[in-house]
Amino acid sequence: MGKTTMVRYKTHPGHAARNAELIAQVFAALARDRPAGIRYLVLRAEDGLSFTHVATLEDGLPVHPLTSLPEFQAFVADIRTRCEVPPEQTGAEVLGRYPA
Repeated sequence: MGKTTMVRYKTHPGHAARNAELIAQVFAALARDRPAGIRYLVLRAEDGLSFTHVATLEDGLPVHPLTSLPEFQAFVADIRTRCEVPPEQTGAEVLGRYPA
């Protein structure tokens, strides 16, 4: 199934919209390039400021399909400036997924 990573953070109120725009650009790049070996999900909490990213990568990929995207690099370039609570990365175990 691969390795799953979860990242959570909270943006400053004035930066949430820009953060969402940058995320949309990452998903547009994923749709355009269609890299293999990745499952990626981003959630925005009801508060409008808290975000959770969940990425699962297949084992043995020669290049990280997400972090190698210029759009993702632009997203992370100033993430700490946009955040009230900085990103916290943890590993996670997938207990179920639909569709598989």
